[in-house]
Amino acid sequence: MWSDESRFQLHHADGRVRIWQKQHESMHRTCMSTTLQASGGSVMVWGMFSWHDLGPFILVEQRLNSPTYLNIVADQVHPIMLMAYPNGNGFFQQDNAPCHGAHKVQEWFQEHEGKFTLLRWPPQSPDLNPIEHLWDEVKEPSGSWFHNHQTTQNWTVLFIRHGVRFLASLSTSRGVNAKKNRRSIEGKRWPNKVLMGWS
Repeated sequence: MWSDESRFQLHHADGRVRIWQKQHESMHRTCMSTTLQASGGSVMVWGMFSWHDLGPFILVEQRLNSPTYLNIVADQVHPIMLMAYPNGNGFFQQDNAPCHGAHKVQEWFQEHEGKFTLLRWPPQSPDLNPIEHLWDEVKEPSGSWFHNHQTTQNWTVLFIRHGVRFLASLSTSRGVNAKKNRRSIEGKRWPNKVLMGWS
């Protein structure tokens, strides 16, 4: 299982906008770009997925610190790893974010050795986590979509829609039955919602 967290902005703003204009058009409306304080709001999402299954995805309503992350690991990662890999042969990946390496979090993983294996992530390594492609799938259309659905509850639809598409592309490339993925995404295999709030 691959895991990661990412922040999604309502309006993407990287501080640089290029505009082509004629000399007399400097104040023309079509040559101006509006901005919003704090990019109009954002949502932090933690998620996990494997080659075959998507979810869960957790809306993190506060900063993702070690106590919050430990709760997510204990309440979400643990039961799903036990269900998906009952023989204890599953691998769980996390990067080296400070909250992941906290002493209490590492103690929890040590206490649960044998139920699944925590994949060690080398420091300062290239980010080869495939979940980054899923974040890209969601982030590309999320600005215009979220502009018309400005409640965090509606992110459930967004993640299911693009998650299914992403997993279907993986399935097609290896001949895996996409219907099986879709059933698990709709929550029939996981004991929780695909997307839920976490405060």
